[in-house]
Order: sequence, then C-alpha cells, then structure tokens
Amino acid sequence: MAGTLAPYLEVFRSRRILAVLLLGFASGLPLALTTGTLQAWLAVDNVDIKTIGLFTLVGQPYAYKFLWAPLMDRYTPPFLGRRRGWLVVTQLALLLAIGFMGTLSPRESTWLLGGVALAVAFLSASQDIVFDAYRADVLKEPERGAGAAISVLGYRVAMLVSGGLALILVDNWLSWSAMYVLMAALMLIGVAATWSAPEPDTPAQAPATLAAAIREPLAEYFSRNGAWLLLLLIVLYKLGDAFAGSLTTAFLLRGPEFSLSDVGWANKWLGVGATILGALAGGALMTKLRLYRALMLFGVLQAATNLGFMLLAMTGKSYPLMIAAVAAENLCGGMGTAAFVALLMSLCDQRFSATQYALLSALSAVGRVYVGPVSGVLVAAVGWAPFFFLTFLIALPGLALLWWLRERIESGLSRT
Repeated sequence: MAGTLAPYLEVFRSRRILAVLLLGFASGLPLALTTGTLQAWLAVDNVDIKTIGLFTLVGQPYAYKFLWAPLMDRYTPPFLGRRRGWLVVTQLALLLAIGFMGTLSPRESTWLLGGVALAVAFLSASQDIVFDAYRADVLKEPERGAGAAISVLGYRVAMLVSGGLALILVDNWLSWSAMYVLMAALMLIGVAATWSAPEPDTPAQAPATLAAAIREPLAEYFSRNGAWLLLLLIVLYKLGDAFAGSLTTAFLLRGPEFSLSDVGWANKWLGVGATILGALAGGALMTKLRLYRALMLFGVLQAATNLGFMLLAMTGKSYPLMIAAVAAENLCGGMGTAAFVALLMSLCDQRFSATQYALLSALSAVGRVYVGPVSGVLVAAVGWAPFFFLTFLIALPGLALLWWLRERIESGLSRT
C-alpha cells in the first residue's frame, strides 16, 4: 500500500508546498476574527442586534480586493522581493491590528472596534491577494494540485482555530482581550513562513507603471484563445455546488428537521474534515490525472453529490443518510476546489498574477454570492427534492463547457 501511494504523496514533500501550507494558515486566520468570532463577542457584550448586523459589512474588502491588486503587482517593497515583501508587510500590520482589537470594548468603543475590524479585513484581503499571487508564481505545474489542496488545509485549520477554538478558549480560560492578543501572536507563523519561503525559480519583472499594472493584465489575458469561454467556465464550474450549498443548513433544519446540534456537528466538524480530506485527495490525484481530467472527474462527483440531498429530502429524517450526504458533498466539493484553484493558478501570468488572480477569484465568487435569493425562490416554488435535482442539472452546462474546452486546457492555458 505504501508503495502504491508513494508516487501520489511525493509532491507534498516539496519545500514550496510547506510554505504554501503555513501561508494558507496565515491567510485563513483573520477571517473569523472579523466575522463569527467578532459577532459572538458583540452578542456576549450585549451590543444591540442592529449594530451587530451592521458589523457584517466589515467583510466588504474581500469582495473588492481586485481594485488595489494592481498596486501590489506594480510596486515592490525594499526587502524580500515583490511577493514575500508584501506578505510580511500585511502580516505584521495584521498582528498589530488584531492585537489592538483585543484592547477595545464592544460596548464602550463600538465604532472604533468596527473601524479596526474593517482595517483587519482590508489587510487580510490584501494578504490574500499576495498569497494567491505567490502560490501561482512559486508552484511548478505538477505541484499546483497539491499546492491548492494544502493551502485549503492550512486555511481551514486556521478558520477552526480563530473560530471554534477561540470561542472554547474564551468560554473556559481566557478573556476576549487575551484571546485576540493570542490570535494576533499566531500571525508570527505567517511571518516566519514568509521569511523562509523560497522565491520563484524565475521571478517575473513588475509592470513598469501603475497604468500598465491595470491595463496589461487584462490585455494579456484577453489576447489568449478562448479567453471569454474560460471566464464563463470559471462562473459555471461550481455553480451547481453553490446553489446546493446556499441553503443546505436551512434544508437540514426545516426539511428533515434535524436539531441545531445535529446540523452544527455535521456542517462544522464533519463538513470541514471532509472538505480537507477531499482537497488533499484531489491534490494527490492531480499529480497523475492532470488538470482537465481532474476538473472533469471532480466536477462530475460534486454534481452527483447534490442528489444525496435530494434523496434525503425524499426519505425524511435519517442520520446515516444525512452523514453520508454531508460527507460526500464536502469531500467531492473539496476535490473540486483543489482542481478549480489549480485552474485559476494556471490562468495567471507571473508578471500580473496578483491582479489576474484577484479578478478571476472575484468572478468565481459571483455564483456563491448571488445564488442565495434565487435558491430561496426555487425552493418556495418547487420544494426541496426538486430543488436539489435542479442543482444537479445546473452543474451540467459547466461540465459540457469544460469538455468543449478540453483541448485548450490540455495544451496549456497560459499560451496565446
């Protein structure tokens, strides 16, 4: 067995992969500190619900990070190069900003806390810009699947640390202030990883001017054959998965009527664990499957798993079926995510990878952000079982377009 797995696991031993793992952790750590964990702090401190609702707006920088990505492509800090230099700048700034959050009181300094949380989100989105660019630049083509998988692992573990573990620490041992200071200190993991991370074998030159950093990434991308069709593929590939995932929690509570504890355990722990396992399995398999075959296989699997929720809707409350449906959906979704991130990396030119990846990832979020209202209308119109069957059908056009573009993907996406 060990001899059989060795060719698949060898890619995970790369120094570049280790750097991506630790930087993925640093990338994921700030997110919960400005979302779920912060909301819990506000609720415990008896901040009114309208104000808590307004605090959800601090996450806006993640949606608009492509606007300042050209600055990070154009300008290079005077140390550690274009990617690692910006990583250290954003990580040290995050350490200070998260630590400062811990010194504030939600009731006494509500709006100052909101402003600092917005700054943390801005810095976190900026770190994501550079991390995505660094990952696209430093990983060699055979490593991209494993690199995508291992960065998902680091990101998800960090979200558990700053989300679930942070709340456990506050509930049992630490004050909110001490917990935020501890989370700030954990950003040193990212600083250390950046300091020791390798540079790309052939670092690309930065654009000559800021205007070029804005214009040239678009010009370079749209000079390629099938550029518009590849953009459409980015939108469609995980669209069925996005539709199904948008109302999974509501379905489990209102359809088969599972308890909050059942849903919390299934979606948080089982779901995250299955996603991590799926991403790692997908990354390992991609060392042999190559990009097109991995996208097709994992795309078919993530579409088919939506039918598990259809079966659960038809059967009614069943714990074994719920566990199987949630595990399968997250496992195959994680595999699909690994291949999809590898696709986005393959589309980036090293000269403009910060800007191009930020734009492509923003486009890929269109489905995830905007399908919720449509999903609600569909469920109200047709019911849960037909809705999940429709999400399976919605996934098929993306797979058909993927098949149509197979020669383009197999021949190399960065070529014109």
